[in-house]
Amino acid sequence: METVCYMGLDVHKKLVAYCGKRADGTVLAEGSVGATREQLRRWAEALGRRWIGGMEATMFTGWIYDTLKPYAQQLKVAHPQMLWAIVASKRKNDRVDARKIADALRCELLPECYMAPQEMRDLRRVLRFRNFVVRMATALKNKTAGLLMECGVEFDKGRLHGKGYFEDLLGRLEETPASVVELLRFNRAMLEIFEKTQKRLLRELGHRPLLEERVRRLKTIGGVGDVVALTWALEIVDPHRFGSIRNAVSYSGLCSAEIESAGKRIRAPLSKQRNEHLQWVRIEAAKLAPLWNAQLGAVHQKELQRGNRNRATLAVARKMVAYLLAVDKSGKDFEPREVIL
Repeated sequence: METVCYMGLDVHKKLVAYCGKRADGTVLAEGSVGATREQLRRWAEALGRRWIGGMEATMFTGWIYDTLKPYAQQLKVAHPQMLWAIVASKRKNDRVDARKIADALRCELLPECYMAPQEMRDLRRVLRFRNFVVRMATALKNKTAGLLMECGVEFDKGRLHGKGYFEDLLGRLEETPASVVELLRFNRAMLEIFEKTQKRLLRELGHRPLLEERVRRLKTIGGVGDVVALTWALEIVDPHRFGSIRNAVSYSGLCSAEIESAGKRIRAPLSKQRNEHLQWVRIEAAKLAPLWNAQLGAVHQKELQRGNRNRATLAVARKMVAYLLAVDKSGKDFEPREVIL
């Protein structure tokens, strides 16, 4: 009977260090291979044995995972923070890391994380790029206001980024240096490009067959728009991997870290171990959702009576997660209930 090889992979930009071990810890293969698709395929084909691989989740993991998956009996991706807690040691280099991952794999201690299908990861990359473009557009808007304030120009903050008002404002900048006017025009041109780009990306994502029906169903929840629905669908991918609302809330970064020692329990600020993309979108949406959803509005008002606006926003965000998870799991449209005040 052929021995299964447990292959630990330490992935980097230019090379992948590997260490293959038997179940009893005997080293079968060790070395490194160039981090290119061609070299990885040749290496995987030359192994000539059944192998189970494990690697840490990094920015390089996606394409390496897709390249090696057809050749492996199983291929697992480890949660980086949990893996570090298991394999941390005084001596650290690529060879040692590969050995540690192989040991965690053969002892069934590898803290495996969810790996989304390739098509969903491709769409998620587009959405995250769209969010990056939005942040850049916001930075340009702030820069425009900053340039005007540096030169002592009075302007209407609410109308500044309207095309007509902005052009009229430029025509009245008599005492403003020409260099500043030129920078303002450049800023405006870049802002228009970013706005058109983010809208086109959002529109194209919303019409993908893989997402269209799912997004439509999520948008039946009052206060949930295209961005919130797409972010949920592409970051969560499979809602059934969350056994409870509490798990989904934790993954979304809407709960605080808990520290307990010697019978004393301390609640820290919002945990940094979260999906930052979900957290950002969910909190921003929770600020406006009560205006469009009576049930969320009631949750917001109840928390406001305790005197903390930030906690009220978080309570709304958590309730939105509950609604989104329920609709996504059931495959049915949201049915609002009558709010009794």
